Amino acid sequence: MIRLIGAGTRPGRGERVLDTFWTIPNLITILRFLGVPLFVWLIIRDNYGAAFITLVIVGSTDWVDGYLARRLDQVSATGKWLDPVADRLALIIVATMFVVDRIAPSWFIWAIVIPDVILIINSLILFRGSPNLPVSNIGKIRTALLLVGAPMLLLQKVPGFDYEWLAIAGNTVLVLGCIGHIAAFAGYLRASWLKHRRQLQTAGDAHGS
Repeated sequence: MIRLIGAGTRPGRGERVLDTFWTIPNLITILRFLGVPLFVWLIIRDNYGAAFITLVIVGSTDWVDGYLARRLDQVSATGKWLDPVADRLALIIVATMFVVDRIAPSWFIWAIVIPDVILIINSLILFRGSPNLPVSNIGKIRTALLLVGAPMLLLQKVPGFDYEWLAIAGNTVLVLGCIGHIAAFAGYLRASWLKHRRQLQTAGDAHGS
C-alpha cells in the first residue's frame, strides 16, 4: 500500500513545486470532481450500474493524478491544496447520497462530516484559512479504503450483484476507512496545533529581536 502511495516518484530527484495551475494532474483532478454531480444525478435516477462505474472512475483517478504529478514532475502549489479539497468534497457528497439513498447507515456520513467540520473551524480560527499541511499516509490510505468500500456497497444495488458477502465486505472496508478518517483527523489536528505554536514562537522571537 505504501509503495502504491508513492508510486511515480523518481529516485534521487528532489520535488519541484510548480506555480502554474495548468498541469495534467490538476486537469484530471478537476475532471474527477466533475464526475461527482454526474454520480449524484445517476443515483437520483436509480441508475446504479452507471453510478457504480462513475464512482470507480472517480476513485481510480484519485491515484492517477498523484502518480502523474510525481512521474511527470508536475507537482504544483495549486495541486497540493486542490487534490485534498476535491477528495474531501467528493467524500462528503458521496457519503450524503449513500445515506439518503439508504445504501449505507447514517453513521457513515457523521464519521466523515464531523471531523471535517472540526478541522475547517480549527483552520479558520488558527490560520484564517488552510494550514497547508502535507497529506499524511494515513489520510491517503483512508481515502483509498473509502473509495473501495463505497463502490462495493453500491455494486450490491446493481441487479444480479445482490450478494450478502458483498454487503459484508463493503461495510467492513467502510468501517476501516472511517477509523482511518478519524485517525487522520487526529493527526491533522495535532499537526495544525504544532504549526500554529511554531508560528507564534517565530513571531515572538522576531518581535523580541
